[in-house]
Amino acid sequence: MTPRLLVSAAHKSSGKTTLSVGIAAALTARGLVVQPFKKGPDYIDPMWLSAAAGRACRNLDFFVMGRDEIVAQLAAHAAGADLALIEGNKGLYDGLDLDGSNSNAALASLVNAPVVLVIDARGMTRGIAPLILGFQAFDRSIRIAGVILNRLGGSRHEAKLRAVIEHYTDARVVGAVHQDAGIEIVERHLGLMPSSESGESGVRIAAIRDAVAAQVDLDALLEIAGWRAGAPRAAQPAPSLPAPTLRIGVAMDRAFGFYYPDDLEAFAQAGAEIVPVNTLADAKLPEIDGLIVGGGFPEMFMAELEANASLRADVRRVAEAGLPIYAECGGLMYLARSLTWRGETRRMAGVIPGDVVMHDKPVGRGYVRLRETAHHPWPLGEGADIRAHEFHYSSLENVMPHLDFAYAVARGHGADGRNDGIVLGNVLASYAHLRSVGGNAWPSRFAAFVRKVKAERAARAEARKAAAA
Repeated sequence: MTPRLLVSAAHKSSGKTTLSVGIAAALTARGLVVQPFKKGPDYIDPMWLSAAAGRACRNLDFFVMGRDEIVAQLAAHAAGADLALIEGNKGLYDGLDLDGSNSNAALASLVNAPVVLVIDARGMTRGIAPLILGFQAFDRSIRIAGVILNRLGGSRHEAKLRAVIEHYTDARVVGAVHQDAGIEIVERHLGLMPSSESGESGVRIAAIRDAVAAQVDLDALLEIAGWRAGAPRAAQPAPSLPAPTLRIGVAMDRAFGFYYPDDLEAFAQAGAEIVPVNTLADAKLPEIDGLIVGGGFPEMFMAELEANASLRADVRRVAEAGLPIYAECGGLMYLARSLTWRGETRRMAGVIPGDVVMHDKPVGRGYVRLRETAHHPWPLGEGADIRAHEFHYSSLENVMPHLDFAYAVARGHGADGRNDGIVLGNVLASYAHLRSVGGNAWPSRFAAFVRKVKAERAARAEARKAAAA
């Protein structure tokens, strides 16, 4: 079993992502192979973890994955690594259900990972003792093997906390990180800023790495995880992939970058080559058989997206010509007529007959359950229960009436509180983010649909050629 460690916190926004990024980068700098994981649905934290470790971060999510699938995925992706580093979400015992069955603690128990608890200790002294004691006592089956004190006010503050913890608890302090604005990752309305947007992400990761290496006992972390120098790594078999027979364009740039690596790999397994598309710089689409525009922050780049009028026109042209297109959240926003944010309105691709407006508060945020309708162009099956998630501060307005939708919303908000997945010809645009897990192999279904449309086009072309002869 690959050595493993779960980094959690007493509550959200405690700095556990920054510390996890620093641990991954510092251990990688030592020459260790670190495989990062992130609990729950998230794109941004995994971007930073992937950049820090040099390996694609994988998400472990109780809502969309079965317990056996989580265990199998962790084992498969951690093979070949010295350490599986799992970053939790929210607090250690927080979760969707009252019984904690989908909490960080439950994940630690499921995959047999010791826990390192990050505590935002700003303003705390003696009160840190009952906090730690409470976390230890709440569930004795969870092994809280170490504590990292974060955002300390200085050396005197650190000394007081260490003395209190040593006197009242048996907790092992494995790190004490002082408050430093230079290692904080900037937060935005949906969380941290994506590393893909930050031109200085490498510099920031290096600063975090150095701070963590100086203030966290990395050897203690490796000991807690069960790592031993010279221990052989588990073999990681190379996947066998078919020769690609499709070209699927995927928007990959500063505006759009929310993709799960599982999904992109599933396209390769389905015989599709991923062709990157830059919505900010490309004047036209490449030769492709289908197009995917994933999530991101198009509102941050809406002036640049509008300025690239030639690509917007090309996207609308191919959509009207029947090219299979799948868009999620930010991609839906790009396909709309316009995007309004902070009193400014910019033109988008104009594929969807509606306008997107950004709001100050979330419109849809969290897990969703969808039921497929008969309008889904590449269905799992009418009435199928689809588990996914949504993170959007925008809503669709001035929408053309009587649109077809691929989903009825059983939980969540979707496009209008009742429906999601606008279907226009071969275009499907949804606020929901899908993952190719839990029996929902959407990449292979979309690839099969693209292949079908491509074959139909080829047959029509041959028919026209024969008729002309």
